[in-house]
Amino acid sequence: MIQPPEHEHRDSDAEPELQAFESEHEREHLLDHGREEAQHAALKVRLARLELLAGLGKTNAGRVTHYLPAWLRKTQGENRFAVATAVLVVIALQVAIAIELSLHPEYLVPALEVVLLVLLSIGNPVRLNRESPLLRAAGLLLVTAASIAVAWSAMTLVWRLLHGTATKDPVHLLLTGGGIWLMNVIVFALWYWELDRGGPAARASARKIHPDFLFSQMTVPELVRRDWEPGFVDYLYLSFTNATAFSPTDTLPLSRWAKLAMMFQSLISLVTVALVVARAVNILK
Repeated sequence: MIQPPEHEHRDSDAEPELQAFESEHEREHLLDHGREEAQHAALKVRLARLELLAGLGKTNAGRVTHYLPAWLRKTQGENRFAVATAVLVVIALQVAIAIELSLHPEYLVPALEVVLLVLLSIGNPVRLNRESPLLRAAGLLLVTAASIAVAWSAMTLVWRLLHGTATKDPVHLLLTGGGIWLMNVIVFALWYWELDRGGPAARASARKIHPDFLFSQMTVPELVRRDWEPGFVDYLYLSFTNATAFSPTDTLPLSRWAKLAMMFQSLISLVTVALVVARAVNILK
């Protein structure tokens, strides 16, 4: 039998290694190219922000607006569904909570909230992009009414716990305390959502460029879609993490009112959880 030359054996053995090397080199080249494109996009976004802050972003050229992320330019506004659902959850919890902890007459505040929610839905049925002093006042009144009801229930529960007149059923106590805690989370999320950069309609029209909360997506524009802007779910997550960790997590308050609001929410959450859990454990013992 005729044996192939030795160098042909070496060439055939080297072919898979050569192909693997070329494939790895091509993959690294594509990754480097992707990194360069991401860096260029980030530089364009930062340049657009600087030009906007310098007043150049108001020109009619459109060049600056083209590179701006959604939270810095005019958008169609966020959908009403998420915030309307959260308000309905608060109303349902207010109705379900114990009568002795409710603000009397117990159905007055929920009824007022339903009326205000209907008016707001008529004014902005789908997208929250219409600015109106009347709608703005109705939105703030709704959140204020919910805040008063939650604050009354929380203070009444704390008072009863301190004086030993709360329910003796640990399950009922935990459910009641958990309901108040959840309402507290949603109400503060509504406040953050209503006040950050003037509210949802003002954010949609990009009237204010300085945010009250710095979301993580704002710091890495090259890793976020250009159509991202903070919505109610983002503020709900902010409120939930602040109520559980008692401190900011991935979102930082920038304005003083935001810092005070987060501090106050952490205090309420800490007192409510500590007293309810301690009382429930004491009853079980």
